[in-house]
Amino acid sequence: MKRWPEFRHPLFIVAVFLYAGYLLNRYLVHWPLPTLLTSYLGDLAAMPVMLTLALAAQRRFVAHTRAFIFPNTWLVAAWVYVSLWFEGILPYFSATAVADPIDALAYAVGTVAFRLWLNKPALAT
Repeated sequence: MKRWPEFRHPLFIVAVFLYAGYLLNRYLVHWPLPTLLTSYLGDLAAMPVMLTLALAAQRRFVAHTRAFIFPNTWLVAAWVYVSLWFEGILPYFSATAVADPIDALAYAVGTVAFRLWLNKPALAT
């Protein structure tokens, strides 16, 4: 695990468990939860998880340095891409996908959380 310090950050771990718990409840457990949680928790946790995975891959396979961080323009581009794909394009091709502008806001909050707490140079271990 020393080779992947991105995966030890508490925010990443919490986001993974929140997202996994959300999916577990959605597809297996079916506990009644507040609409706010069932509608936006997955979207909120998705960006920190996806961006951390992308950052780890970028550091390991492209930049070859733990000091690499995503520039703000890349983060904005990732948010725009995910928002357009899941809220603009996918609902036209999937009967289960629903366009919701608040989802794009949840993606933005997740991206800002990643920017503030996860998009930091990894300390040498």
